[in-house]
Amino acid sequence: MDGVLIINKPKGYTSHDVVNVVRKKLNIKKVGHTGTLDPNATGVLPLLIGKGTKLSKYLIEHKKTYVATLKLGTKTDTGDSSGDIIEEKPIEFPVDEEKIKKVLNSFLGKQNQIPPMYSAIKVNGKKLYEYARKGQAVELKPRKIEIYSTELKNYDEKDKIVFEVECSKGTYIRVLCEDIAKSLGTAGHMEELQRTKVDKFDIKESLSLEELDNINIEDKIISMEDIFKSNLKIDLDNKKLVLFLNGVQLTFNLKDGLYRIYNNKKFVGLGIIKNKILKRDIVI
Repeated sequence: MDGVLIINKPKGYTSHDVVNVVRKKLNIKKVGHTGTLDPNATGVLPLLIGKGTKLSKYLIEHKKTYVATLKLGTKTDTGDSSGDIIEEKPIEFPVDEEKIKKVLNSFLGKQNQIPPMYSAIKVNGKKLYEYARKGQAVELKPRKIEIYSTELKNYDEKDKIVFEVECSKGTYIRVLCEDIAKSLGTAGHMEELQRTKVDKFDIKESLSLEELDNINIEDKIISMEDIFKSNLKIDLDNKKLVLFLNGVQLTFNLKDGLYRIYNNKKFVGLGIIKNKILKRDIVI
């Protein structure tokens, strides 16, 4: 059981809660995740199983896709529906649909985003939300993010906008919702959030926690070989395999990059070629 299991995280669970549930069901200690989802958010949570935990460095930077519901007219201290209202601003009805699309498109591209106080980012060893709960002020430094695409999914012509956004790691959709509302001339907060995709991992392939009781979980784990099936492969003979497994550098006239390593057509792990030198990376 080495690879990735895609879970559809339910509302009210932390990412760590889901890890604990799967750890108990599989009776295995090595279970991790590639990026947290807030307890109030739902959707795709890729879990790393067994030796798959070694893949974190390759999966954590991937772009993500969300569907968010933006509630116009009120801003909360947490940026989502769990917080207290700190600002109310009337909405000029109706907000034109074309204007909404134009505002969404205005956020495309690379930019700096100031993270919310209610987040798990650490400053001086403490998480920001710990400072926020005590009412302590902290200087927030902007982080570089990128918005790749936006799409208006629904607008009720009252106070709710549903939109899809594809973005880089580290993007806070709560902050994006607030900024969109501000650009529309009002206040706003994120009412609902669903993560529908993490790179190649799609919600259509995900499992609910309830489904884990009725299936053979091993059949649903995506192997390391399949995860990197688009990468080129190198088939080592027995002698070179021993050298590779012992960490000896091998020379190949190939381009730099990550390669699938085989022996007699059997997948044995991953290797990295740099300057024509193959180095062992992950061995299963």
